[in-house]
Amino acid sequence: MLAWVESPFQLLSAAEWAHAARRRISVAMRLSGPQMESTAAELLRRGAPFDEVTPWVGIPWGKLAADREWLVGDGFSGQFRMTATAIKAQRVVLLDDGANTVALADALLGRTAFRRPRRSERRMNRVLGDFARSRLHALAGRGALEIFTVFPLGEPRIEALGARGIRTARHDFSWTRRAADPLELPSDRLLLGSALPTDGHVPVPDYLRWVSQQASDAPVVYLPHRRELPVVLDAVRNVAGVEVLETGLPVELVLAGIRRPVELVSLRTSASTTLELLLTGTGSVFRQSVLA
Repeated sequence: MLAWVESPFQLLSAAEWAHAARRRISVAMRLSGPQMESTAAELLRRGAPFDEVTPWVGIPWGKLAADREWLVGDGFSGQFRMTATAIKAQRVVLLDDGANTVALADALLGRTAFRRPRRSERRMNRVLGDFARSRLHALAGRGALEIFTVFPLGEPRIEALGARGIRTARHDFSWTRRAADPLELPSDRLLLGSALPTDGHVPVPDYLRWVSQQASDAPVVYLPHRRELPVVLDAVRNVAGVEVLETGLPVELVLAGIRRPVELVSLRTSASTTLELLLTGTGSVFRQSVLA
């Protein structure tokens, strides 16, 4: 089985699938950012069931053609659509790509177009999306398509997927929890960095004001987002009451090591589901904040 992934969270999802399936897998990872290599190295150190992890730029055509059973990290990606037109997979497992997992399930059900929500696309990409969906439906007809997720899809959606032959499996980070290192923190109050300023959804001055307000209540440990702009992070370092903790790892991999109650504060994030799940049983509190 070959996992084709392009984000740290997808790498973690591949490890969870391999653990749940009791199989060792090979991984082709797209070098999409500095956290990819550090996350892969950390997963291997913790004993992830990977036979090999190979970095790639572009599409790993040779590996995908040689192993037709795929774990796919981003079912909406243009690269996957293109690959689906050229190579017939024998089996596909769709891994988590954040909250897009729910959107992908709806696209497979024909409820929405085969694209990320709120994205416009050129005609060629729409054609490739329709073709990829057709290929995935063919696999579902043979019982060879599965969605493996940590996100709740809801019983009505799961039943609709099952009626189309699409299997679903939900995990709870059991491998991540078991393999985690205990996390010792200088403060029990954590502030989760956000990509909202990076994506232009929140003005940087407003974001820094929010960080300052949170730190004024009590000192915080700040966990940067992997796509956080260096200029923003440098400014956060200068906020009184903030200690920045850079791990080079996805936050789920870090926080799985919490052993005592903490307060975790963030802005709106699709990671709320994963973080609440990871904090279950620790007595911790997860709170989503809003900009004043």
